[in-house]
Amino acid sequence: MRLEDCDLHGSWYFIGIGGVSMSALACMLQDHGASVRGSDAAESDLTRMLVGRGIPVSIGENEEIFEDLVVYTGAIGEGHPQLASAKRAGKRLLSRAQLLGMIAEKYPCVVSVAGCHGKTTATCMLAHILCENGAHFACHIGGEDLTLGNYFSTGKDIFVTEACEFKRSFLSLQSSVAVILNCDRDHTDCYKDENELFAAYAAFARQAKEVVVNADDVRARTLPHALSFGLYSGDIRAERLRPQAERYAFTIAEKGVPVVKVKLNAVGKVHIYNALASYAAARLLGLSAAEIKRGLENFRGVKRRFETIGALCNVPVVCDYAHHPREIEATLDTAERLCGGTVRVVFQPHTFTRTRDFMAEFVAVFKKTERPLIYETFSAREKFEYAGCAAALASKIPEARYVQSPQQLKRRLIEQLRPDDLILVLGAGDIYHIAKSILD
Repeated sequence: MRLEDCDLHGSWYFIGIGGVSMSALACMLQDHGASVRGSDAAESDLTRMLVGRGIPVSIGENEEIFEDLVVYTGAIGEGHPQLASAKRAGKRLLSRAQLLGMIAEKYPCVVSVAGCHGKTTATCMLAHILCENGAHFACHIGGEDLTLGNYFSTGKDIFVTEACEFKRSFLSLQSSVAVILNCDRDHTDCYKDENELFAAYAAFARQAKEVVVNADDVRARTLPHALSFGLYSGDIRAERLRPQAERYAFTIAEKGVPVVKVKLNAVGKVHIYNALASYAAARLLGLSAAEIKRGLENFRGVKRRFETIGALCNVPVVCDYAHHPREIEATLDTAERLCGGTVRVVFQPHTFTRTRDFMAEFVAVFKKTERPLIYETFSAREKFEYAGCAAALASKIPEARYVQSPQQLKRRLIEQLRPDDLILVLGAGDIYHIAKSILD
C-alpha cells in the first residue's frame, strides 16, 4: 500500500505509540492533518509528550481500535491482542517501516542515515546543520536530541531520517542521499551472516540517487558512491585532531585541501566520523563548509549517548546506549580517558541472540574492566535463552557479578565506589531508567 492510497487527513491508530520512532511518526501524521491516537505497554516521557500534543494514549493492550488505518511497531509480537484483533477486523495494517517510507515519499528530497553505529548522532548533526541555515525540513530521529527531541519540523522541502537495517526496514526508503556509516555485523536474529547483511546495505544504496560511505569501513567503501569520508582515507577527512576533555577540534579537508576548522561539543572521538558523514551529506545538498560548521558546533548531544544523568555517592553516573561490542569498546575508551579513578561498568545485554552470537567479543571487552556488573538481559522481542542471557555472560568473565534488581545493583556499586571513579551504564534497554532510580 502506498501513502497516497491512505488519507493523511483521516484517522490513524498506533500500536506501540510510545516508541521513539513511532512517537515521531505519530507527530508527523498529526502535523499533516491526521487524527492520531494509540496505545503502549507503559507510560513514559514520550507518551506524556504525545498527550501534551493532543494525541490520546492508552496504557495497555486491550483498547478497542475503531480506526481503519493501524500502524504497528516491530517490537510487538504476532500474538499482540490489538494487532490480532485488527487483522481479524480487516483493518489496513502498516508496519513502522512502511509508514516511514510512505511519509518520505511526500518530500522532494530525502536524506537517509544507515549503519550499525552512529545513526542517531549523525542524523541529529545533519538536522542541526539544516536548522542553523534556515532550511525547510523535517527530521525523524531514532533517539532524542537534547534540543530537537525525536522529531522536528520547519517545512517540507527535505526529510532527514534514520534508516534502520533491522529486518531490512531501510529498504522502504528511496533516498536522494543515502549515508552508510558502517556495515558491522549485527542483528543475527534476521541475517544469517555478514554477506547477507551487506547485501541489504547494497540494496539500500542502489535505491538512492547519491551515496555517502565510510572509506575506513572495508565493506562500505566498496559500494558505488558520490562521496566518502574517514579519518584515514576518503574524500572528506579530519586532520590535525585536537582533543580537550574528549571533545575534539579538527580541520576538515576535501580531497586533500584543508577547508574549515570545526570544534565539536559532543564527547567522544567516534563523533568525528558522524560529523564527517553529516558534512559530506550536507555538501551534496549544496551547503557551504561555513554553513555546515555552524550546525556541527551547535550540536550538543543526544539523550543516552554518554549522558551524565546524576551521581551515586557523589560519583558521576554516565549512561550510554552502546550495546554492540564495538560500540562498548569505543565508549569505554572515552570513559577511561576522562576518569581519574576507576570506571565502574554496568552493562545490560540487549536481546539473547546478540549476546549469544557475540559472546566471545563481549567477554573480550569486559575482561579489560574491573569488576563489571552485568544486569539482567533486556529481552525486547525474544524468548529466554540461557546461552545468550546475562548470567551466562557474567559466568565467563572472572571478575563480573550478575545483578537482577535495582536494589542489588545499587548495593554492588556502593561496595565498589572510590573517589574519582566514574559509573558507566551501558545498554539499549530499560537500564537507563533503572540507573536513574538509584541516583542520590
